[in-house]
Amino acid sequence: MEYLQAALLGVVEGLTEFLPVSSTGHLLLLGHFIGFNSPTRTFEVLIQLGAILAILLVYARRLIDIAKALPTSPQARRFVIGVLVAFLPAALFGALFHGFIKGVLFNPYVVCFTLIGGGLILLVVDEYSFEPKYTDATAFPLSVYAKIGFIQCIAMIPGVSRSGATIVGGLLLGADKRSAAEFSFFLAMPTMAGAFVYDLFKNYRYLSFDDGALILIGFIFAFGAGLFVVRGFLDYISRHGFMPFAWWRIIVGSVGLAGLFAFG
Repeated sequence: MEYLQAALLGVVEGLTEFLPVSSTGHLLLLGHFIGFNSPTRTFEVLIQLGAILAILLVYARRLIDIAKALPTSPQARRFVIGVLVAFLPAALFGALFHGFIKGVLFNPYVVCFTLIGGGLILLVVDEYSFEPKYTDATAFPLSVYAKIGFIQCIAMIPGVSRSGATIVGGLLLGADKRSAAEFSFFLAMPTMAGAFVYDLFKNYRYLSFDDGALILIGFIFAFGAGLFVVRGFLDYISRHGFMPFAWWRIIVGSVGLAGLFAFG
């Protein structure tokens, strides 16, 4: 039963990681109601490696081209610096507040309220007509990269959504929907990899062989589901916007609250 639960949670991780709906929030809620016990909440963090590898595979050619251009292209170098600048706030805040985040904020009630609140924000953002100044995720000003990095820190509260925070931040700072979402993908790579390494370093001594097997299963299913989402998400939001994700968040958060009040 635990292996089936791990597979289900892996699919949910892969399907939701790059959507503005909060993968961690969904994992915590679903895990709570199906009775999945994760020691020190490490499973929810470590299976993100599957989603990381999915996006690396999809963007492999782009990443190789950027790496090749580094010696000769100022734009390529500025983009890599921009990603690092955007990553640093999350690295700093994550290290400083790791215990508080995992011990206090990884709470199903917190998740439900932030899912609903984030859904309402997405509804407002989707209705607002932004006039984009930037259409290329690799050519934002460094100040924009830095500001998106600080905005991403809000997503350390489960249910906020890392991709949702960075996409909305990008829109507010002048990016169009596609480039904001694409930069969210690029920023996910160091952010999620950093979270994986740091959480594994902090908690590896508490993991058993069985825990490792569950994490591996979750990782495999997260990888497959992540491939499916990454390939279609950019085109979808460019055409349809965020309203379906906003209502999904509100419905899941509301149903989750009802379930918590009814069943505990």
